[in-house]
Amino acid sequence: MWIGDLKDMPETLETLLILCPLVFLAGLVDSIAGGGGLISLPAYLLCGFPAHVAFGSNKLSSSLGTLVATWRYARSRSLNVGIGLAGAGCALIGSFGGTRLALLVSDRGLRIVLVVLLPLVAAFTLLRSRKNNLEEAGREVSRSRSYALACSFCLVIGAYDGFFGPGTGTFLILAFHGLLGFDYAKAGGTAKLVNLASNLAAVTLFAANMKIAFWAAIPAALCSVAGNWIGSGLAIRRGAGLIRSVLVGVLVLLFARMLYDLVAGWTAG
Repeated sequence: MWIGDLKDMPETLETLLILCPLVFLAGLVDSIAGGGGLISLPAYLLCGFPAHVAFGSNKLSSSLGTLVATWRYARSRSLNVGIGLAGAGCALIGSFGGTRLALLVSDRGLRIVLVVLLPLVAAFTLLRSRKNNLEEAGREVSRSRSYALACSFCLVIGAYDGFFGPGTGTFLILAFHGLLGFDYAKAGGTAKLVNLASNLAAVTLFAANMKIAFWAAIPAALCSVAGNWIGSGLAIRRGAGLIRSVLVGVLVLLFARMLYDLVAGWTAG
């Protein structure tokens, strides 16, 4: 049944037919270029979910995809467990704070924040160097400095993830590479572990506050897992060029719809 803000809205097959393919695409994009939340979060809003429920449901569906990715990275030993766990703990704390802040903002206020933040995060993600400088290992950093830096930026990025979310994985990869000198594979694997922690913190709080539509989030989660799984293989064969092009088109359409809904709400009010 619908819960929280959605108690008076019907569960429809049409909603799932719109939502699930977009969440699958988000998982596909996220596994290749990062920023999958830039598609999945607006997708929930496009389907008519109130902002808080869209946030909570998106966190649940993306968390399962992140869990699968983390497991695959761990099996291939492409993550720094010590740094990852330390960063995950700090991200967990930051995410709780960011999520509590998001829950205090009104639905309209949250949509305004989305309209401001979404294009900024999208621009950052899409305008990253196509040469992908993350393929090169950065400078060496001492062990103590690595832990200090990781805890600092994971706390901040975790808070961002709890409050907004899209682009978190990208920010983490850039930080692990640029600040700690991890190569691309290790930065990606460690980022997934940290992102998993911040996602779980947000899911816990959103669920406790009845802001997750499980009937939609669970099927979407399966699509997210499938997208992440297929995307990793696609990245090896084709690279991120095609995915970036698709991402631009989807973002334009979804952002236009979000802006339209916001303006329509102001006009009606």
